[in-house]
Amino acid sequence: MTDLSSAADVAGRPAAAGHLRRLGAAALSLLVATAIWLPCLHLFFRSRIEPGEHRASGALSPRGQALLAHQLSLWEEGSVAQGASLARMRAMNAEWDFMGRTFLVLGLANAALRDPGAEARHLAVIDRIVDETLALERERGMLHFMMPYATRRPFVQQPARSLFVDGEIALMLGARALVARRADREAELDARVAEMRSRMERSPVLSAESYPDECWTFCNTLALSAMRMADALHGERRGLELGRRWLAAARARLLDPKTGLLVSSYTHDGRILDGPEGSSLWLVAHALLLIDPDFARDQYARARRELGADLFGFGWAREWPRSWVGPEDVDSGPIVPLVGASAGSSGFALLGAAAFGDAPYLGALLTSLDFAAFPIREGDRLRYAASNQVGDAALLYALSFGPLWERIASAGGAP
Repeated sequence: MTDLSSAADVAGRPAAAGHLRRLGAAALSLLVATAIWLPCLHLFFRSRIEPGEHRASGALSPRGQALLAHQLSLWEEGSVAQGASLARMRAMNAEWDFMGRTFLVLGLANAALRDPGAEARHLAVIDRIVDETLALERERGMLHFMMPYATRRPFVQQPARSLFVDGEIALMLGARALVARRADREAELDARVAEMRSRMERSPVLSAESYPDECWTFCNTLALSAMRMADALHGERRGLELGRRWLAAARARLLDPKTGLLVSSYTHDGRILDGPEGSSLWLVAHALLLIDPDFARDQYARARRELGADLFGFGWAREWPRSWVGPEDVDSGPIVPLVGASAGSSGFALLGAAAFGDAPYLGALLTSLDFAAFPIREGDRLRYAASNQVGDAALLYALSFGPLWERIASAGGAP
């Protein structure tokens, strides 16, 4: 038996060696093909990137128009499509229902300012969204738009209110008024602004809670944006003054020492909970353009360096800088291994790139969007299969960005 097995082993070695050589040759061929193919892959998708994709003024790009047409259809053509879309999002996260409304209102307001001929149509949808949102808040309370952990412990400030809810409703009201003034909307805006200012003033870091003993830079800077809208409407600078004091406190207590980026969440008294988070930072930087443009540009540049990435014509963004270990959660969305790409961060990076005029990065991000998010075109409408209503509404806001912020500046409220 020993002699026979040894002979068989010797005879099998050339065959095994030949098999390994073939495998090696195949692997090498695959590697070479990948090296040639991968850098060219973006060309198949970049051809769909439209010249002047984001413009600070003028008509929306064809992509923006198609996104707008789909979003309008959800609110204009009956409740079936709209209800199904909202139900799918609420099943995962009730916040998405609420934020989808906010970003759509902001996008519609920008679209109305870009195209006065469509103002009446866009205002009608804005009013429908705002009316329904206020009715839901009255009937079901702020918790209707919040995640379940909002009830696990009491808010530090009583009676309990969420800056997440107040701030984004105020943004919707302010955006509506900046397109066309309406007394009842302005009265509601002024009441929300007064409540938010009072609560922020009572915090050692001038921040109000979104969840119990949990403040977010995302929500506090959006609240400040709503206050700047009120400034523009009333010829005041109270929102700007509070914003500058908030920023001074944030620089002193809410900056990550390794990256210089604002942290994402912290307690009512300023104890840091989560570090710099892409799904907050890009939006925060865009909001701070209304408070301190130089600091906002610095935050964008740091986020671009720490979180932004592009390779072979594709762009994406990380959720956390490499110096901070953070979780994969509902904000980040799924994180792609190796490259660390986050759906949440990459989505808001589109807004950052548009707001700060970073055309190369915006183009790379849109290339990735067309490659990985599976665009679906139905007539003149566009949506993304890998996204949802809030994601598409945020993209519409990014591609329409400019007119609202410019109107604040032209009203004498420039920082």
